[in-house]
Amino acid sequence: MACNPRNPRPATIFNNAHGQISVYGDDVEVDYRGYEVTVENFIRLLTGRVHHDTPRSKRLLTDEGSNILIYLTGHGGDGFLKFQDSEEVTSQEVADALEQMYQKKRYNEIFFIIDTCQASSMYEKFYSPNILATASSLVGEDSLSHHVDYLIGVYIIDRYTYFVLEFLENVHPDSKNTMSEFLAVCPRSACLSTVGVRKDLFNRDPSKVPITDFFGSVRPVVITRKPIEILDIPKRKKQVPVENKTQIVEKMSYLPQFPMHLVQTT
Repeated sequence: MACNPRNPRPATIFNNAHGQISVYGDDVEVDYRGYEVTVENFIRLLTGRVHHDTPRSKRLLTDEGSNILIYLTGHGGDGFLKFQDSEEVTSQEVADALEQMYQKKRYNEIFFIIDTCQASSMYEKFYSPNILATASSLVGEDSLSHHVDYLIGVYIIDRYTYFVLEFLENVHPDSKNTMSEFLAVCPRSACLSTVGVRKDLFNRDPSKVPITDFFGSVRPVVITRKPIEILDIPKRKKQVPVENKTQIVEKMSYLPQFPMHLVQTT
């Protein structure tokens, strides 16, 4: 949609008709798009079974210390999710791919989110450890859109994703929010569907897991100035007065310790 000729604001995708939050900003890099978005490429990305010529930007370079967030959204049904309306990935295929990741030590923990009709059916077959999963609807339920943008003539965001984004936009870099709060982000009164959660495979209590374990936070840079004394300078005997030198100390941005990949499924 960012490059669709029907979009009057090229290179932008907003979360609502008022254009409050652009989810296709300067810090978003799409690694797989268009014809590259296939079930085969998705499974290969997870399992690491990619061609040896595949660039690093198209690989999931994780190990046994990595926490991974998988967020799927699109059209689906009982036990499947559509890719480009031309093929489907099944719940069993995803479950087996996650087991391969576990056997190959490609993750520490996984947080799996899916927003589609009958979404909970996609995690029912999971059997690998250290996976926390949530879905926008239970089996037999539809997941509904939030509202339409009449300027482009389409529903631009699903209800579950809308409230998830609203919640995350209010999470501060030093947030004390936990995963339990995230799992309760969209009650039935807001989603009009029942959000499903599966935590029997997860070895931690979600109420004690910081949300930043899966959603990376960026800390602001703070510049402070204080005088320092240089006692010795190679090839130079003159001592530099304290008042003539300053030191800049920067608090570096905290980044998640795992690669992030954005995959367009529609």
